[in-house]
Amino acid sequence: MTRIFITRPLPASVIAAAEATFDVEVRESTLPMKPAEMRAALALYDGVLPTLRDNFDVEIFGDGKHRCKLLANFGVGYNHIDVAAARACGITVTNTPGAVTDATADIAMTLMLMSARRAGEGERLVRSGNWEGWHPTQMLGLHLGGKTVGIIGMGRIGQAIARRCHHGFGMDVIYQNRSEKDLDFPAKRMADIAALAARADVVVTAVPGGADTHHLIDAEVFNAMQPHAHFINISRGDVVDEAALIDALSSGTIAGAGLDVYEQEPNVPEALIALENAVLLPHLGTAALEVREAMGMLAVENLKAFFDGGAPPNTVN
Repeated sequence: MTRIFITRPLPASVIAAAEATFDVEVRESTLPMKPAEMRAALALYDGVLPTLRDNFDVEIFGDGKHRCKLLANFGVGYNHIDVAAARACGITVTNTPGAVTDATADIAMTLMLMSARRAGEGERLVRSGNWEGWHPTQMLGLHLGGKTVGIIGMGRIGQAIARRCHHGFGMDVIYQNRSEKDLDFPAKRMADIAALAARADVVVTAVPGGADTHHLIDAEVFNAMQPHAHFINISRGDVVDEAALIDALSSGTIAGAGLDVYEQEPNVPEALIALENAVLLPHLGTAALEVREAMGMLAVENLKAFFDGGAPPNTVN
């Protein structure tokens, strides 16, 4: 029977679906795998279902002599897997797009509203016991209705965010993408990120992680933004130069930021934690049971298709 290793605890329904077809072992720890564990998994199992921060890099793949033939990643992002190195070893990599789109877009909207309307700061004030009551100039924020949202990366998630902004808040949509997109809502493609930053009231990053997008958002981008503007990141932490973001928030270059991901996750700089104008969530993008179940079922479907001799529906190229 085909042996499958699942690197973190997953919803019970996903485990049951995998066990219906495969001989499954589930690792009990919620922490990322250590190098020795990853090497052992490649040697002992036919397929591995890894996830974020299980860093299968070129050193882990080594000489390429592995029993494992499929890494069925749990998640749409796969920058923790060296796909080229895996392919060189004869290992296919899959992911779980689609299942995460709406949930991640919802978290982007949560961060937009929390940052613009100073919700985190307000909750801390109430919990501190120092709130003196309502008055007309208390904690004035930015009203999102009718404003301009600039989206960097107009893929599935970027488009889902844009639809929510346009249809739900009447916002104008501008975007920066490598190519023009045929969209079902009005949106203007900008020449570059700086041009987008200069015009948007809210800038949202929705790009994949990896070497091509490392520190894509840097001091130049923040300096181009308007002083009342807010920055939102729901992509990968290293897309943003965190030190430059801290400087921009501290100096008033931008009004606020909402983050669900971080450069050295789960480590968050103390300087960022100390900032009242930063909304910080613990990577909640897909944190809903039905979403995690859908992601897991998609990973299992990739496993089934591959070991049935077919093409997995979500092979990473």
